[in-house]
Amino acid sequence: MRVAIDTGGTFTDCVYLRDGAIEVLKIASTPKDASVAVLEAVARIGVGQHLDLRHGTTVGTNTMLERKGARVAFVTTEGFEDIIAIGRQTRAKLYDWFAPVPVCLAPPELRFGVPERVSAEGEILRRPSEEELAALAERIGQSGAEAVAISLIFGFANPETERRLEAALSGLGLPVSVSHRILPEFREYERGATTVVNAYLAPRIERYLLNLQQRVHDEHPGARVDVMQSSGGIIPVRLAAQEPVRTVLSGPAGGVIGACRMASQAGFPRIIGCDMGGTSTDVFLADAAAGGVARTRESNIAGVPVGVPMLDIHTVGAGGGSIARFDTGGMLRVGPVSAGADPGPICFGRGERPTVTDANLVLGRLDVSSFLGGGVALDRPRTERVMAGHKGALATVEDFAAGIVRVVEAQMEKAIRLISIERGYDPREFALVPFGGGGPLHACALARALRIPKVLVPKMPGALSAVGILLADSVRDYSQTVMLAGDRLPHLDGYFADLERRGVEEFASERLQGVAECSIDLRYRGQGYELNVPYDVAQPENAAAAFHDLHRQRYGFADPQRPLEIVNLRLRMVAAAEPYEPVWTAPRPGDGAAACFATREIFFHDRFVPARLYRRDHLVAGDRLEGPAMITEYTSATLLPPGCAAEVDGYGNLILHIAEEAV
Repeated sequence: MRVAIDTGGTFTDCVYLRDGAIEVLKIASTPKDASVAVLEAVARIGVGQHLDLRHGTTVGTNTMLERKGARVAFVTTEGFEDIIAIGRQTRAKLYDWFAPVPVCLAPPELRFGVPERVSAEGEILRRPSEEELAALAERIGQSGAEAVAISLIFGFANPETERRLEAALSGLGLPVSVSHRILPEFREYERGATTVVNAYLAPRIERYLLNLQQRVHDEHPGARVDVMQSSGGIIPVRLAAQEPVRTVLSGPAGGVIGACRMASQAGFPRIIGCDMGGTSTDVFLADAAAGGVARTRESNIAGVPVGVPMLDIHTVGAGGGSIARFDTGGMLRVGPVSAGADPGPICFGRGERPTVTDANLVLGRLDVSSFLGGGVALDRPRTERVMAGHKGALATVEDFAAGIVRVVEAQMEKAIRLISIERGYDPREFALVPFGGGGPLHACALARALRIPKVLVPKMPGALSAVGILLADSVRDYSQTVMLAGDRLPHLDGYFADLERRGVEEFASERLQGVAECSIDLRYRGQGYELNVPYDVAQPENAAAAFHDLHRQRYGFADPQRPLEIVNLRLRMVAAAEPYEPVWTAPRPGDGAAACFATREIFFHDRFVPARLYRRDHLVAGDRLEGPAMITEYTSATLLPPGCAAEVDGYGNLILHIAEEAV
């Protein structure tokens, strides 16, 4: 049985295939040891003899945010020890006097130089002696370091010295990360920082993943354990333990894959995704005609640059558990601090500080009887009583709750504008796909603010990240810096053949067969940064045309007469997962009356109005509902304000229509 488990800050989602259908289980997370919830979920679904476990983990993200990683010794070319702290001159906020400096995870006393030199062309100019390597190993052994990161200035061009260093330090019994394996590309600061992050995470994630694998094997001999990586593909647990930097956005990447799969099946090739969980909201943009979700190599995780491929996801600290407060100036703030699973929101019975979930409950936007199938009791009287003590100068608890919702929706709207309008995309040409436990509650308000005409709420929205992990392909990413003139575009097949050979060998060791997807990083000669475009060995000239088009879209101009430079070659090996085809039911016109179970007062537009409540699992294809209404289900709830309508498609998705007059 294939099982996918996504560990979140508040809940752990488990989805699995049984008799060709996807089923879901949601349980409370166990922050002290995430594996406890994983094993509990596996036990509760009754797995048989054969288990294929796929895991999306937040251990890497939390380690970065909480600064609980290892003490890292940074080893580089002598004279360049402080480059990891100096960083780049570029500033994300040029006029912000209070912008923090980039975080350096390797303190000064743990930066070590090696007397070596390699030219930019890969020629070894100075080799360290065996005595010098032994002395370095002794110094690192006495330094108190818990992990080692090796990143020589031109280690990507010729890794021989990095390999010698790795061998010399292997006797220390510490995890060693080397840059030519983690990120074999130029730009020494980003490569060094990424290698340091890998070393920083290695001890903790290696312990967690290998312990999880052992416990799973103890209970299910022969089980396979894989991990979701940030670039949107599955890798074996062994590789994830060695290169944990590839897993820091593991859970959110699953949501992106799940949303894209569901949207494609429903006939929506261009989507803006909005994943609202307990701690944060992740947004992304995907255009199937342009290759789906964009990937980036310029991520910043908890203040540290990370250069490995990741899905282009923007995160804001606005989730269901985000805590609301008034600042010293009397302004209402929401997040980024979250109540998490412990103590959780006020309505869960232990929390003492107002959260977005509490605000939605006070406004009637959560159904007490159906929340998580009735498995979690929501205490509304306690919520109203505690929130009354935090409302400040506001007249009523309802005003306080409405303010919290408006603030958090403004933060989500700003995030969507950043990944769409600010990058040259018109959100009116996309469909909004909300998911996570809280996404569908705020979807119509966001669509109205951004003038998005349609919203797709997929099946099981509260567990879509786990669904994406379940359906994801196995993927490996390879890259090589080449720095070639643009007229070499037709002559890159030899380079790609070498990269593909590595991918085929690695996949063969795991009994997988993959297909190679090639791309290249191009720039105009003299530019400092590049753009990634697809590369077809049979039609190499298409890459140049694609670059000019992308440059025009991104920057507003292009110069086809200007010489190009080929910077990096990239190859992505993909082994497709077992296909899943959801059941299609021909829609028949209906009004959903059989699914309506109550009429309640819900807060819309500064007042409570009567609204119908529907059970989503009782709706059938073709049912059409008019707002005001709320559609409840096991993993989430969808809010339908006045002026909006919803219909059920043949796959069981909800298609929400935002009325023109409401836009």
